[in-house]
Amino acid sequence: MSRSIATSSALSSPVTRLAGPVAVLIAASISVACGGGGDKEPPAVALTCAQLNGMTIPASAIGLETTGATVSSSTVVPAAGTGNAAVGEYCRVLGDIKPVDATAQNIKFQLNLPTVWNGKAVMFGGGGYNGTIATGTGNVPAGPADKPSPLARGYATFGSDSGHQANPLTTSRDGSFGANDEMLRNFAGDAIKKTRDVAIALTQARYADKVRRTYFAGGSTGGREALIAVTRWPGDYNGAIVLYPAWNAAALDLQFGRITRALAQPNAYPTRAKRKLLLDASLQACDALDGVADGVISNVTACNASFDPRTALLNGVALRCPGGADAGDGCLSDAQITAFEVTNTPLVLNYRLASGETTYPGFNTWGTDFGVPGTSPLQPTVLTLSLGTEQPANPMPPVTATTSPPYGSTFWDQWVKFFVTRDPNANPLALDPQNPGALQERIVYLTGLQDANGTDLSVFSARGGKILMAHGSHDALVSTRATQQYLERLRSTMGTAQLDRFLRYYEIPGYGHAASSVFNAAWDSLSTLENWVEGGVAPPAQIVADTAGVPGRTRPLCVYPGYPRYQGTGDVNVAASFTCSTP
Repeated sequence: MSRSIATSSALSSPVTRLAGPVAVLIAASISVACGGGGDKEPPAVALTCAQLNGMTIPASAIGLETTGATVSSSTVVPAAGTGNAAVGEYCRVLGDIKPVDATAQNIKFQLNLPTVWNGKAVMFGGGGYNGTIATGTGNVPAGPADKPSPLARGYATFGSDSGHQANPLTTSRDGSFGANDEMLRNFAGDAIKKTRDVAIALTQARYADKVRRTYFAGGSTGGREALIAVTRWPGDYNGAIVLYPAWNAAALDLQFGRITRALAQPNAYPTRAKRKLLLDASLQACDALDGVADGVISNVTACNASFDPRTALLNGVALRCPGGADAGDGCLSDAQITAFEVTNTPLVLNYRLASGETTYPGFNTWGTDFGVPGTSPLQPTVLTLSLGTEQPANPMPPVTATTSPPYGSTFWDQWVKFFVTRDPNANPLALDPQNPGALQERIVYLTGLQDANGTDLSVFSARGGKILMAHGSHDALVSTRATQQYLERLRSTMGTAQLDRFLRYYEIPGYGHAASSVFNAAWDSLSTLENWVEGGVAPPAQIVADTAGVPGRTRPLCVYPGYPRYQGTGDVNVAASFTCSTP
């Protein structure tokens, strides 16, 4: 089924300001197929960048309900940069997709159209609660600096703010939009389809040609968006790069609530010095479990099974404070250890979520950097995306330029206030995620709305779609174990043989959430995906590089459940000295 805009409907203002033939061309070239890239013969004449300015796209050309879209500006951006950082001239298009509800905000989008186009497109996902435009001008998540970005490769790239504009200070932690149903649905997934349809229509109008292939690249919330995109609209995408996906975002919020309530207990919140004690003790106990002490815990399964903070030693001294009472930054109290144990263990609910599940797994806590002191330029990001600087409380401490509570605690606070209760004065510490009482029905509804619960990707696979998915083993914000859970759900539905035909999942030891000063991953996933989708070449053995911990060192990127194990000889900073082993 395709929807083509008739000339008469497309010639309304502002399009009618253009010359007659151009207006007809615009009308003819906005054709969006419900299943993918447009199915009508495109016209022979392309539009200039300037001609896109003021262009309108009616609601009938967008696959979900809106009141149309408008281009607010189109600007030629000159070529810039050198070497792998060089980006050719492109047309930057900004616009708005208008809601049905007059009280809802627009979906703001950006589309970048290179002068030298490769015939393909990449949609970029957002992060956190979104609220700022995913511009599409940078690289894919964990993309290496020595490889060109999608825009530099000639892709048309685009993204949106998912339908709301966040508070400039709290940015991706501003959940106030959740009080509006349409804005909530847009964030939960609808904005993906709306943005894609508008961007593809404009791209085809600009070049007077079809988009041959469309990919999605995202991490965290963007990873969830990527999975939603290929599940709900499998005909729209040919492949996806999925990093550290918050696929079951509402279930994760419930785990955030459990962890937040534990950290809020008296004396339970660990200082940054105490976090370093735990990290260092974990390294002393677990680093060599992969065959070499190199500052990275690769055999995470063995570490999880053997490490116990209550009995662990650091330089021969007990990690636990004598008697369990807080004795300063030289040890961990029982209350602090308990908070870390809550983080390490699964949330178990006394009711079923929309997916039928009753749990969210714990995090790989031992060996994870929760924001320790450090001079790396990445450390402020690590600190922000983990435990922050302020203990959770009610009211939740504000996010400032230099301080914040744990990222997940603010997320929980906003979810309780604007998604669940819709009461901005609600106390996030008073809601027990395991026993929510009268709010249970609302919570279950939200898990069905927000979470990427679909486990049958057979339509996407049958069309030749491919997925490259990766997650850092030491992610403090989205549990790697949850991604394993998603993989096993897919395997249960589709079978191992079919799953292996279109999906690869890798885990990266030492890598945190989007950034890490231990092992900061750089991986040329886009080239691998292109070769698989376009050339039929299944991913060969992959290499991941570190840009921060030991800049330039490499490791094999192991297909889960494999991990890099040192072979006993060779340079410990070279991938060839390691082999992928199974725990």
